[in-house]
This record gives sequence, C-alpha cells and structure tokens, in this order.
Amino acid sequence: MGIKIIGTGSYTPERVLTNLDLEKMVDTNDEWISTRTGIKERRIADENTATSDLASRACIEALKSANITAEDIDLIIVGTATADKAFPSTACLTQAKIGAKNAVCFDLSAACSGFLYSLEVAESMLAAKPQYKRALVIGAEKFSSLVNWKDRNTCILFGDGAGVVVIEKTDGETSSILASHMGSNGDHEKLLQVPGGGTALPITKENFDEGHQYVTMEGQEVFKKAVTAMVTSCKKVMEESGITADQIKWLIPHQANYRILKAVASRLKISEDNVFMNLDKFGNTSAASIGLAVDEMNKTGSVSEGDYVLLTAFGGGLTWGATLLRW
Repeated sequence: MGIKIIGTGSYTPERVLTNLDLEKMVDTNDEWISTRTGIKERRIADENTATSDLASRACIEALKSANITAEDIDLIIVGTATADKAFPSTACLTQAKIGAKNAVCFDLSAACSGFLYSLEVAESMLAAKPQYKRALVIGAEKFSSLVNWKDRNTCILFGDGAGVVVIEKTDGETSSILASHMGSNGDHEKLLQVPGGGTALPITKENFDEGHQYVTMEGQEVFKKAVTAMVTSCKKVMEESGITADQIKWLIPHQANYRILKAVASRLKISEDNVFMNLDKFGNTSAASIGLAVDEMNKTGSVSEGDYVLLTAFGGGLTWGATLLRW
C-alpha cells in the first residue's frame, strides 16, 4: 500500500496589505519589515469571510486538480488555530460548503505546525482503516482575526489563506510520504500564544480591553527554538529515508521569517536556491503556509516526478515537525 498526493489547491483573499499600508497604521516602515522578515505584503480576509470559506475555496481547486468530486472524499482534516467557532469544527463547516457528504471531519490544533500534523494523522488513518481511501488535508487560517493591529511587533507578520493537498491510498508500494517526525514541548507555551478566549482565561470586557484575545510572541526565543527544532526534525527524516541534503529539490519551511528560513537551510547545508519561499507575498499564514507553498510549487511546474521535497514547520505549543515527500 502507498499514499500518494493526487491534487493540490490554495486560496488567498483579494485584499493586499502592503508594508507601505502598515506605515500608516503603526510606527514602522517598509525597509525595517523587509530586512527583518522578508515580507513585502500579506492577504487579509474581510469581516464576512471565515476560515471555512478560505478552506472550501482551496478545496474546490484541489478537487479539480485531483480530478475527483467532493463525494469521493472519505476524510477531511483542517489544521487551524483560527476555527470558525468553538464547535462545530471548521472541517464540518467546510464539508457542508463543498458537499463532501461522505467524509469524516475534524480539526487539528498545532498552530503553525498544523498542516504537517494533519498530514501525519491523515496518512495514518488511510493506512490503518480500509474505509478511508481519500483525504483532504487542509491548513487554513484567518490569522488577521488574532492580530492586534496596534502592535508593530506582530501585526507586520501575519496574513490569511488556505492550502490543501488531496491524498489517496494506492495498491502500489510507492508512497509520496517517505518519512515524518513530529515534536512538542508544552513547557514553553507562553513564548507564542493567544492568552485569552479559552477556558483558562475566558474573555471578559476587562481582559478584552487589555488585549488578551490577541497573539503574543517572544520573537528572539521563538527564533532560536524554531531553527533548532526544525533542523533536528529534518535531519531525522533524511536519516530515516537515507536521503542527503544534496538530493533535496525543495526545502519548504513554514513561511515565518526569512531569517529563520535562511538559518534552517544553512544548518542543513541546503542551498538557498532550493528553498521555496513565498512569504514576501503572503506573510506568515500559520498552518496554511506550507499548503500554499506546495500548491504554488505544483502549479508553476517547479517540481517533477521523483523529486524529493522536504517540509518543515514550527509553531505555538510548542510544536514542530518535518515530512519528506517524493513527488
């Protein structure tokens, strides 16, 4: 049995928020943002658009790419930190919008690592159960809803979007997913979090006014831990697969910050020419970023059959991971 990627899709909102736009909102400038993050612009959803809307539009693209219908899908997993509601799940809401009436649906919360965690879970479920043959693996975020637009340290980073892959169980031994490694450390949860809104700190008028509903981040500590964790995971999957750095056609890291991407590539001894980056256009889209990059890579013909593609991510939790694909 093998697991193959048979389609990809993505969607980003029409509204573009540039660094020059941000100059009018907070005390920052284009040069400062560009040199420190590599981000030039990001996409922002309007108030009437929910995460499931982003996800469903990306799914429609992915289904067309795979040449199947929504009713052919047995499983939908949405990696997201910005669910439409506490419940029902964003996956169920996406299911209804695309008509995937035969699918089992649930969300997975692993922050920016959500896409890789979802891919790992979907692969395992397809392998374990005969009734699951095809899955939509979705990373979708309306992260602008968690951003304090008066905080220049975080509002410059994030954008909205969704990325999807369709995976299918095959009779052959060849698989798109060669190896994966995931990790977590809850001891450092305060480094990257949204403090309020859950049962630990329900939102009240008082703590709403204090901004507890917004994302907070200790940037320098996150940088150090992100680079170390992603490099470690990547080395583990390459070692398990017997693949060396010079065989990697594309390294697709979570699109968080150019300096993080550059540091990860350097430590892995992978040339920057082989690092797929689109954060200049979309910013940090959290769990959506890898799916967005994979779809762009696929649609632009940047990858060929047999190419090795290394995915890696790091997010709040702390969570991290890496997955090695053979296209």
